[in-house]
Amino acid sequence: MNFTIEKLPKVELHVHLDCCLSYKALSKIDSSISLSLFKEKFIGTSCSCLKDYIKCADNALDFMQTKKQLEIVVEDLFDQLKVDNVIYAEVRFAPLLHINKGLSPREVVDIISKKTKLESSKSGIEVGLILCTLRHFSEKQSLETVNLVKVFSKSNIVGFDIAADEAGFPLDNHIKAFEYAHKNNIFCTAHAGEALGAESIIDTLKNLKPHRIGHGVRCVENELLLEKIKNENIHLELCLTSNMVTKVFKKIKDHPVDFLFSKGISISINTDGRTISDTTLNKEYKILNKEFKWLKNKFLEINVNSMKASFSTNDVKERVITKLYLSYNKK
Repeated sequence: MNFTIEKLPKVELHVHLDCCLSYKALSKIDSSISLSLFKEKFIGTSCSCLKDYIKCADNALDFMQTKKQLEIVVEDLFDQLKVDNVIYAEVRFAPLLHINKGLSPREVVDIISKKTKLESSKSGIEVGLILCTLRHFSEKQSLETVNLVKVFSKSNIVGFDIAADEAGFPLDNHIKAFEYAHKNNIFCTAHAGEALGAESIIDTLKNLKPHRIGHGVRCVENELLLEKIKNENIHLELCLTSNMVTKVFKKIKDHPVDFLFSKGISISINTDGRTISDTTLNKEYKILNKEFKWLKNKFLEINVNSMKASFSTNDVKERVITKLYLSYNKK
């Protein structure tokens, strides 16, 4: 290998703020929590399914309820992105999960948005924010969340997502929110094809019409769906280690990342939840290099495709893609 993975600039499109609470950040919020308790409650490598993964996120949310706590968590995530040499990221969170100590959803978005802008200007890492509704939310909660994307559209809020327990709740409560998004030219992504199979992706594409799919790995179970994803250039936000932790696949060699790439489908490589999956983007790239023999040319291609699929402006896309080509083509 004639390149260093750590030095490669990277784009990340699928990372949850509440799934990346590091021990360093948690210690600033509550110094009484031991490292062993942190490993037990916040790292999900012993998960048996997606529901277990979500429980770890719920534990983290208890420490993300005030302005100070949220600012600590945002600053810490930027530290993590810097170590991975991420130059553009889209970070997602559900505003309605951070209101248990008196903040309003609008205040939550304002705090995270302003802190993100500050850390972006300090670090040079460009970050857009995606607001999430959740599968178990009511229609009203979904509409409230997507409306916040519109309210902050002149800010660094770039899109709308639906996350959480795919297998436990249908899409019915969220169709109106996605219709609102499309009417207001809001970019959309949606978690699908992780806990459930190809039918979940088909259902999501039909009813929500997202521009991207979070995970989407179970699309390999349906040849017609694969063709649709390719022909309509629907980008898949892949998260390898996360899929191992939630037992979507038994071993990394079973993961369809290399197959999807070889089919010419637009994909990105992401961490999903850095803490819960106990991973980094550098680790994800090392897995691809070791298990699938990916080299610099493939990493460049997926980063360029990630940037093209990002919810950023054309100016930002051009600037970041230029940076990628300049860096990857250095001798």
